[in-house]
Amino acid sequence: MNSRRDYRGTRAALFDGIEEGGIRASSYSSHEIDEHENDQAIEGLQDRVNILKRLTGDIHEEVESHNRVLDRMGNDMDTSRGILSGTVDRFKMVFETKSSRRMATLVASFLALFLLIYYLTK
Repeated sequence: MNSRRDYRGTRAALFDGIEEGGIRASSYSSHEIDEHENDQAIEGLQDRVNILKRLTGDIHEEVESHNRVLDRMGNDMDTSRGILSGTVDRFKMVFETKSSRRMATLVASFLALFLLIYYLTK
């Protein structure tokens, strides 16, 4: 609040020398005017810093959200890998015996025939 008063006081000082007929010599030095410009530049930088702070906060939230999605996806992939390895183990058991190989060949042939007919009718 004190800086606001200083700002108003400085602003009044800047326009103090203006009259209807022109500008009269001001009693303030260029050092005080430079200080006012510096204060304005600092305020502008503070605004930019606040914007960047909010932006980095938003980026942080987005990164956290993506990390959660990737963690869930990794867990789902691990679950799928477990299910798939169990299925592969079952297929290995089926192909160990000769009669099972014949059955698997028959099933694969019917599946290939079905896919061929499907693509021909499409």
